[in-house]
Order: sequence, then C-alpha cells, then structure tokens
Amino acid sequence: MIRFLILSGYFELMMYLQVSGKLDQYINVHYRYLAILSMILSALLALVQLYLWVKDGKGNSHEKDPEQLHDHEHGLSKPYQRVIAYVLLALPVIVGTLFPTVSLDTTIVEAKGFNFPVSKESVGDPEMQTQYLKPDTSIYFNKSDYLDQMNELKEKYGDKQTIKITDENYLEVMELIYNYPSEFIGKNVSYEGFVYRTPEKEKEDIFLFRFGIIHCVADSGVFGLLTHLPEGMTVKNDEWYKIEGTIQSDYYQPFKREIPTVVVTKAVKIEAPKNQYVYRSF
Repeated sequence: MIRFLILSGYFELMMYLQVSGKLDQYINVHYRYLAILSMILSALLALVQLYLWVKDGKGNSHEKDPEQLHDHEHGLSKPYQRVIAYVLLALPVIVGTLFPTVSLDTTIVEAKGFNFPVSKESVGDPEMQTQYLKPDTSIYFNKSDYLDQMNELKEKYGDKQTIKITDENYLEVMELIYNYPSEFIGKNVSYEGFVYRTPEKEKEDIFLFRFGIIHCVADSGVFGLLTHLPEGMTVKNDEWYKIEGTIQSDYYQPFKREIPTVVVTKAVKIEAPKNQYVYRSF
C-alpha cells in the first residue's frame, strides 16, 4: 500500500506541475515529454501496486507467513531497511510538495556572487557549475561536434545586420555573441530582460539578464549583456525592459577582460513575462 501511495503521489505531483506551469522552473521545456512519460509510468506502476495489494488480501499481511513477507520484500528483511527505501522513494514527492517554487531575481545573483565566465561554486554535481553571462554548452559535446554546431549558428545569424533575440533563441544567440564577439560588433540587437545593477560603488554597471536553463535547474544560470543606457536614464533592480541597441566591445575592469556590450538606443519598460526563464534548444 505504501508503494501505491508513493507512486500515486508522484503522479499527482507531476500532474500538478504540468497544469500549474511550474514544471518549467525545474527542467528545460523541450524535455517536457520525459516528465509526461514518467507521469504515465508512475500511474501504471501505482495501479499495479494497488492490484497486488488487493490481490494479497487488502493489506491483511499479518495473516501471512513471515517468511513469505521477507521474500516479497526482495531482500529488505529488516524494518529500518524498508523505512530507508521508502523514504528515498518518497523524497521527490516530499521535496516537490513542501518546498515552494519561486521566480529568481537579482537577490539570487548577489547571493551566489557574480563571476565570469563561470563561477567555481558547485551546485551538487561536480560536472555542473553555475553559469553567468555566457551560456556554455561545450561541456555536453566533444570539441568537433561543438564547433560544427557553432558554425551552423554563425551561418544562421551571420548575415543579419539586425538580430531579434527571443525566448526561443536567447541562449544560442548569447553563446554566439560571447564566443565570437568581433563578428557581432556593429550589429543591432533587441531583447528583453530584468535589470541588474552591480554593487560596485565606483561605477554603476547595468546588465540586462534572463535566467536560463540548459538541461535542468542544476545547470541553470543568469545570462545577458552589459548595457550602456541613454544618458540620464535611471532604472532599478528587477525592472523589466525591452531594449534595442548596437553591439560593441568594452574592457570591463571587474573581470579584467573585454566583453560584448550594448549601446542602447531605445529602452521600454515592460511587465515581467509569465515565464521568466529561457531554455536552450538542441
């Protein structure tokens, strides 16, 4: 019966995340089909466990031979072993139910620290690192395959003098701009994001960011460009703007390197989108 409750709980949790739209804050939306598949499988397995429970006498296990019970538990003969196994199985349901999802903002950037190209902070997986400014998908490919992918994207955007950055192409365009900044200098871009003002006292540097997910939340990051706003324009953290401007390259002292920037010609304050995340498509 416990297995049935755990599996049905997982099914209900996944159904809730799908219906509420909160699943987008955990995984890349392009992998939604995997979540749907796992939801269907958990429902089927829950029905199997319910059938076995009813077939065994509606839970009247105290009337059965203890030796048969031990065999039925597949080697988990000790009570504490079964408790540990069930807790581990129920952990995703517990976490998904008790820990609320929240939209990320500039406080997350400040709390984690702001580094480039990548922070050294581990997110639990030694192969994953929190990313800033530049999406880096090279760790998922061998060198030649990655270069082939970048060359295809350069052909896609290379001839365009004006590049419209949307939710769908946000991460791939940002990766191109940071990988090949000289090829994008002088091009016009437009995109939207939230304002992040660095805490530097000497200079107010304004970044326009989006939080992005490459595969799942473990390799998520904050991606965008340093912007030079029109003179006299003031903005606040977490305000959303749609900007148009021209890409150039500037030396950024905190990073001690040249980074691509945007000289903004037009900036319009907008409402935050319903889904504030962007996702990498492959």
